[in-house]
Amino acid sequence: MKVFAVGMNYAAHNKELHHSLDLSEPVIFMKADSVLKDGKPFFIPDFSDEIHYETEIVIKICRLGKNIDERFAPRYYDEVTVGIDFTARDRQRELRDQGLPWELSKAFDHSAAVGEFVPLNTLGDIQQLAFRLDKNGLTVQQANTCSMLFPVDRIVAYVSRFFTLRMGDLIYTGTPAGVGPVRIGDHLEGFLGNRKVLDFYVR
Repeated sequence: MKVFAVGMNYAAHNKELHHSLDLSEPVIFMKADSVLKDGKPFFIPDFSDEIHYETEIVIKICRLGKNIDERFAPRYYDEVTVGIDFTARDRQRELRDQGLPWELSKAFDHSAAVGEFVPLNTLGDIQQLAFRLDKNGLTVQQANTCSMLFPVDRIVAYVSRFFTLRMGDLIYTGTPAGVGPVRIGDHLEGFLGNRKVLDFYVR
């Protein structure tokens, strides 16, 4: 299984992190395949003092594909959920300031949390999905996929130019504004509309 992620795909999030990029193509990076799932706790690693949550819509690839035309992209995914791209923000800043790759801040073990997958045909248009994250009972991130800079089908087509997509691969499609830190004891719950699909604690 490969785990792809899209960076800077919501304008408001780019503004909150002071990104002023005028992007013509999606920003793609990869995460470790040690996915956190089934409600298991996330353990804060000892190499960072500033772990942030980044809530995202995640799609699961359902068939083999390479060089997929954007108009045919919907044939290649059929399930969706809410996930969290955990980020060691302090490490990311240090690495970026040095002009170095920042995988250590994004792709460490269990940095990709994923919820229960839901058949897309029960939800409707992938570009009209409301989602949110609650932390300790308070909503900290919420958005709709209609606000994406690059829609899901374009992302699938773009990634498939460089990588062969296989059944079970995951694509994290970008986070909206509202990212922030997690602490030991935090309770994180992710929702598709009003349906809770993600539920775990930080340890």
